[in-house]
Order: sequence, then C-alpha cells, then structure tokens
Amino acid sequence: MDAEERNNPDLKGSVVAEMPSYKSAFMKRKTDLEDQLIRIAKQPSVSVTELKHVLNGLIRLGKGPSAHHLLLKFYASRLHKRIESFLPSCSVCTNTFPATLSKLVFSNISVAAKESASMFGDDNPAFSNKVVQWAEREVEYLVRLVKENASPSETVSALRAASVCLQDSLNYCTVLESEGLNLSKLFLVLFRPYVEEVLEANFRRARRVIFDLTEAEENLELSSYFVTALSEFAITSDTKLTDCGIRFMQIVQDMLEQLSPLVVLHSGEGVLMRILQLYDKYVDLLVKALPGHSDEDGLIELQDTIFARAETDSEQLAILGSAFTILDELLPKSLAEVWNLQTANTGEGESAILNTSSAPELKEWRRQMLHSFDKLKNYFCLQFVLSFIYSREGRTRLNAQIYLTELPDELHLPSLPFQALFSKLQQLAIVAGDVLPGKEKLQKILLARLTETVIIWLSNEQEFWIAFEDESTQLQPFGLQQLILDMNFTVEIARFAGYPFKLVQNHASAVITRAITIFSARGIDPQSSLPKAEWFTEAAKSAINRLLMGSEALEPDEEEDDGEDHIILHDEDDEDDLSGSVETSSLSTVESFESFASASMAELDSPVFTDSEP
Repeated sequence: MDAEERNNPDLKGSVVAEMPSYKSAFMKRKTDLEDQLIRIAKQPSVSVTELKHVLNGLIRLGKGPSAHHLLLKFYASRLHKRIESFLPSCSVCTNTFPATLSKLVFSNISVAAKESASMFGDDNPAFSNKVVQWAEREVEYLVRLVKENASPSETVSALRAASVCLQDSLNYCTVLESEGLNLSKLFLVLFRPYVEEVLEANFRRARRVIFDLTEAEENLELSSYFVTALSEFAITSDTKLTDCGIRFMQIVQDMLEQLSPLVVLHSGEGVLMRILQLYDKYVDLLVKALPGHSDEDGLIELQDTIFARAETDSEQLAILGSAFTILDELLPKSLAEVWNLQTANTGEGESAILNTSSAPELKEWRRQMLHSFDKLKNYFCLQFVLSFIYSREGRTRLNAQIYLTELPDELHLPSLPFQALFSKLQQLAIVAGDVLPGKEKLQKILLARLTETVIIWLSNEQEFWIAFEDESTQLQPFGLQQLILDMNFTVEIARFAGYPFKLVQNHASAVITRAITIFSARGIDPQSSLPKAEWFTEAAKSAINRLLMGSEALEPDEEEDDGEDHIILHDEDDEDDLSGSVETSSLSTVESFESFASASMAELDSPVFTDSEP
C-alpha cells in the first residue's frame, strides 16, 4: 500500500462520492487492514513483539492516536491480569502485599511510558498527556486495591501495609519523574487520607487496650525492657497502674515500628500529636490515683476505671516516676529510632537527649508533653502542700494568727509551719532517693515545685490577708518581721538545695511587698521597725544551719496517729559529723543535706529533650 500511494499520488486523501473506483477500492482495503490490525492488537494472547508490529502498521496507516490508545490499553490489561493472579495471596502476606502491588503498578507505568516515547516520541504533548492521564487512573486503581485488601484499619498490619505502600510508591514516583511523569502529588492526595484513617484507628485501639485492662490483646507481646523499666514503680496495693504504663509504651512502640521514613516525613506530626493525646489521657489516669481527686472529675471514659489510691509518699512518688520515665527515657529512645535522630546519654540513669534541630516538629510536641506532665506534678505538689498546711480536722496550720499573736523568737528561727516545711522536704527527699533511684532530675523538679507551691498558696489565700486588713486586729512590727523572715527562709531553702530559686524569690517578693503595703497602711513604718534586708538573708541562712544541726528541738502543734502530719523537725542521723559555726552565712559546707543535691537551671528546664541550637 505504501508503494501504491507513492506511485499514485491521487490515492492519498479522503474518499469522496465521485472518486474513481480504483481509489475507492484502495481506501476500502486500507480500512480493512486497519480493522484487522486493531483486532490483532486486542487479542488477549498477543505478545509485546507482535503488538509493536501491529502498532507500527497503524502508525504507517496514519492511525497514530488509535495505536497509542491500544498501547495503553494493552499495558493496562496486562497489569490487571497480573494483579488478579496475585490478589489471593494478599490475605497471607498482609504486611507486604502493598509492596508487590506498588511494584506491579509503577513498573508497568514505567514500561508503558518508555514504549510510548519510543514509538510516538516524547515531544508530542497529545500523546504525553494521554500517558499521564492513564497513569493517574492506574495509581487510583492501586490505592483502591490496597484499601480493599488490607486488614481492618485498627490493626498493626493495616498500619504496616499503609506505611509500606506509601514508602515504596513515593520511591517509584521519584524514579518516574525522570521520565516526565509527576505522580507524587496525586498519590499523596489519594493515599494520605487512608494513612490518617489507619493511624487514628490504631490509636483508638490503643486507648481501649491501655485504659480498659479487660480488653484482650492477644498479639501484644510485652518487651522485657519496658517491664523492667516501669515495674520498679509498681504500687504494691494495685499493679494496674504499672500495667497501664507498660501497655502504653508497648503499643506505642509497636505502632512506631511500622512507620517508614516517608510516613514520618508526611504524617509524623500527626503521629506525635496522637502520642501526646494518649500520654495526656494516661496522666489523667494517674492523677485519679492521687489523694484528693474526685472520681467524678476527668474524662468520661476514665470514670469507670478504678484503681487503689496511692496514699503514702512512696506510692505517690512511684506514680510520678512512672510517668516521668516514659516521658524522659522510654519515649525519646523509641522516637529516636523512628525519626533517625542521634541520642546521647545524659549521665543520669537511662535518660536520653534528642537533637530536635533536625526534626522541628518535635519542638512543639516536647513543650506540650512537658505541659501534660506538669498537670501530674503540680497536682501532686498542691496536694502534698495542702496535707501539711491543713490538719485532718480542716484547721489551718499556716494562718495569719502566727504573725498576730506569737511573740518574737530570740533565735530568729522561722515560724513552726516553715520549719515543718523544711522537715517535710527533707523527709520527702529521703523517700524520693529510695523510690526514684537514678532520677535525681525528677527529685529536684518536684522539690523545687513544692517550695514554690507553698508561697503561691499563701499569696492566693484570701483569709490570710483579710486578717491583716481587719481594722479590729492589732498589728505588731515583729509580725511583719517574722513573715518576711519566713519568706526569706523559703527562698534560702531553694537556694541552698540548688533548686532554680528565681520563681520562688519572685513569689516571695510579691508576698513581702503586699504585707509591707498592708502594714504601712495600718500605721507601721517598715523603714524604722524592720532590720536591713541583709539581716533577713543572714538570719534565714543561720536558721537553716541551726535546723540541720538539730540545735533546736521543736514540738508538734498537734498529735497525729501516723506521724506524717506532725509539725516537727527530725534530726538527721549524721548531724554529729557536721562542724562549723551555726552562724555561718555560707551553706555550701553543710553535707548532711545530700538528698538536696545541687541542680542547674538547664537540668530542670528541659527534662525530655534538648536542642542543639543556642
């Protein structure tokens, strides 16, 4: 036919009514040949070689668009046949089948695109656009197949399958970009919602398994590392809280292990926020186990979860130790593996430091995780402070009457409630050393917050201030002097123990300023009736030394059965080893207070991660 057309130029062109019979017959033979080639191309058994010959024939017949359509249809049909033969095995290979599907789909797209460029050229926009449109349909087909054949969304297998599919598919998309096919954005638009759906379903399952201990989880194999790390904080009266902590870490670890690098890149922030929500709910559960908490408070889904109350100091500290270990040790290590970050030992226990400068999304997450832990820490501190401020009968040990009726102390010691505070902090530090071994950072955080909480409570206690403002009450200069001494004493406790004392100092200064204002308005001139500011600082330091030396025996203000609520300072066993003048203003030589070891601000500001940035 090519030869006939070359020899007879009149044969070229369309058929018209007055066309000579020869030309009409020629055009009919041409149409018949075209139909025959199309039928051959559509045969299921046609090989690639045969198809190429057929398509070249169509191209020579001037039917390039039809040939291109048949080419894409051939590769689509071949792909679907391969997938149909593979699908029965998806139920067996639930974790890895998306990898095979991705390979089948994207390798088929790649071959088809190369054949299209080879036969039709890569500079024809019409053909190139057809390839892109066809490839997009195949990608949609892949996404649908993965969704239809994956395990239920709440299973770890579904999370693994989604992660593998996203990782492999985006890698293939990167390769195809060199061939002029940009499918990454389309794939993410189609597939990310499914990844988010699977993540949300997995975290819903995690909430059930962690907080409903009757929920069966047959595939949950507990890591001995998590069991060992958290079992040391078990409460003897009830191990359910420890079980919750272990389950928390195990389920989070199981989910994190399924995430591929590209899932972390595109959905990592969502994963972090869901871990935060899970941890926040875990903290709410721990708060419920502390004294003073109402079972009617908190989240509805936790109201039916019943645990034994942590009544003793050691049990309450164990609860904080469990939450802090997850926050400061276990989660950082798990995240470091998934986010591919460097970790370093802090030199304290097993705590890990993550360099968040290479993962900016961790910075905000870190801040919110600390805020969540603060709920537990602050609740513990408030209840602890209230337990020594109020007696069991509800009477206030720390009230304005101390500064209105008591006579001046010749030894310039703080008032009995603040001596009791000093004693309680010592006792708690000893218990913390036993319950939280290797967790000096947490011990310092708690003791610093306890000191601060006392002054915050005093600052907010309106009945305390109303008593001073009452015109019928007579004020004396020594009352103001004693209150200022108590505030300085509290600041010096924090300074001496090495806590970050600036916040304590700020709150104490606010209390002193308010007291001076009230006393001044009542006719007492602080300039003429009070010693210099340096006197209060030295008196507070001297008082700490006297109390550490045990030179003053203090009597309790009321009897209690368990001894924990006594306003009394117990002598330290090693007090006889101390030497030096009790009047010294330098407290760094006192060694009996080892449980109040010094701490820097840097240690207390960031108990989970540190940034490498200045």
